[in-house]
Amino acid sequence: MDITYSVKRSSKRAKVTITIERDRKIVVHAPNHASDEAIARIVEAKRYWIYEKTRHSQKYTDRPHPPGKELVNGESALFLGKSYRIELVDKETECIRFDQRFLIPASRAPHKKVAMRGWYIARAKERILPRVVKQARELGVSFRQARIVDNRYRWGSCTVRDNINLNWRLIKAPIFVVDYVIAHELAHLLEPNHTPRFWNIVKTQVPTMERARGWLKEHGQILEEEV
Repeated sequence: MDITYSVKRSSKRAKVTITIERDRKIVVHAPNHASDEAIARIVEAKRYWIYEKTRHSQKYTDRPHPPGKELVNGESALFLGKSYRIELVDKETECIRFDQRFLIPASRAPHKKVAMRGWYIARAKERILPRVVKQARELGVSFRQARIVDNRYRWGSCTVRDNINLNWRLIKAPIFVVDYVIAHELAHLLEPNHTPRFWNIVKTQVPTMERARGWLKEHGQILEEEV
C-alpha cells in the first residue's frame, strides 16, 4: 500500500517527525536539509505505526463532517461543555448576549452562524488564553505567543517557534478538556515527542488527562460542527 503524505520543512527543525491529523492526513515535518529520499525512508520505516494511527477511532475520515445546526428558537448550542437554549430577540443591538441562554438579536438572523462563531472566538480569547499563561507559569516554561486559531483538524499545536495555537472550538468543551489540551501543547516545550516522560508531564499538570481524552474521543466531532 502506498503512503500518501505532505512535507512541511522548516529551518528550525532538527529532525523528521510525523503527525497524523484527525482527517487521517499524514504530515511529515522535516528540516530544510532533509532530502526527499531520506524522508521516504523514514516514512517507510514508520509504516506500521502510520497504519495503526490512521485507523485510530479518533480519526474522522470515515464519517461525513457534521453539517452544523440551524440556529432557531428552541435550538441549543454548547458553551464550556453545557448545552444552552438559543432565543432570537427583537432588540436594537448587533451583539449576542449570554445569560444562561444565547440571546441573538433578530437583526443578526440572516447571519446567525457567523455571529455565533464570532462570539465563540471572542470568548475563547477571553477564557482560554489566560489559562495558557497560568499553566506555563506552573510548568516553568516560556512560549512566544498564544493564539486562538481556526484549525478544524487539530485541537492545538506547539510550533517550532514556541507559539501555542489553540482551536477556537475548544470553548464549547468542558474546562477540564481545555486545560488538558493546553497542558498537552505546553508539555511539548519540555519534551518534543510523545514519550512516557511527555505523558507524565501532562498527567501531573492535569490529573484528569484520561477523562479529558475520553471526552474528546466521544464528543470531539460535535465540537467541529459549524457552530
